[in-house]
Amino acid sequence: MAFFLKFILISIILIWVFRVLIRMIFPAVLRNAFSNVQNQANANQQQRTSNSKPEGSISIDYMPKKEKKGNADKLGDFVDYEEVK
Repeated sequence: MAFFLKFILISIILIWVFRVLIRMIFPAVLRNAFSNVQNQANANQQQRTSNSKPEGSISIDYMPKKEKKGNADKLGDFVDYEEVK
């Protein structure tokens, strides 16, 4: 019986300590994570504005090669038809 009461008491104390630590640590971790994300977003924004071209200019970085679909002679014969109703 004493073992059971000791176990319950220790469990309640551990859970209480864990909750208190989580309430202290979790907001600080979230604050740090959000500030890191915000700093990265600001750095990306500054990089985009410094590398941006003047308004109205067009640049093409990559243009895929167009495949030739074949010659019209190789496609076969075209047969006219009339629709019969």
